[in-house]
Amino acid sequence: MAGEIPDLQAAVRTGTGKGAARQARREGNVPGIVYGGGKDPIAINVNYNMLLKKLKAGRFLQTLFNLKVEGEEDVRVICRNVQRDVVKDLPTHLDLMRLKRTSRISLFIHVDFVNQDKAPGFRKGGTLVVVRPEVELEVTAGDIPDHITVDLSGREIGDVIHIGDIDLPAGAKPTIQRNFVIANIAAPSGLRSAESEGGDEGEEVEAAEEA
Repeated sequence: MAGEIPDLQAAVRTGTGKGAARQARREGNVPGIVYGGGKDPIAINVNYNMLLKKLKAGRFLQTLFNLKVEGEEDVRVICRNVQRDVVKDLPTHLDLMRLKRTSRISLFIHVDFVNQDKAPGFRKGGTLVVVRPEVELEVTAGDIPDHITVDLSGREIGDVIHIGDIDLPAGAKPTIQRNFVIANIAAPSGLRSAESEGGDEGEEVEAAEEA
């Protein structure tokens, strides 16, 4: 199931209000708050450079973190908001929500394609066109899949793979209700060109017959 959940290091922030927040920023930190989970909120500081690196990596608001705060038990959290400077677009505050193992959350899960060697379409020169390398799923915090698997066995050129064709892990469901496309097997470029030219000739014949 889920791979290792990344750590998010933080420290308890002494004092509250704008003064304490400004002091945290002067010291190279981003102030934040941890709430939810049936416990009292905790004011924290997160290292600015570390946070900026995680933000630039992408999917920060969809990533489950293991929050480590000295003097506190480790807890799983997800970021619900990152406030940014209106001019520099740099983080100035973040809100983290504690999660129970039974909490339902939406996360982007990697799609893994297997058995390409067992697909006739690839032996004929077909190419896998991945439309969604990740899929947003609603899952439980205590049972997050590391990936979902698409079995390409028996697939032919022209086949289209939808989310409904995939066996999802127990308890997981797509956040999008429609049966969206995950990938397709495209024809070789030479074959596509020949079909296109053949189509043009057919249109010319039909036009001549109508004339």
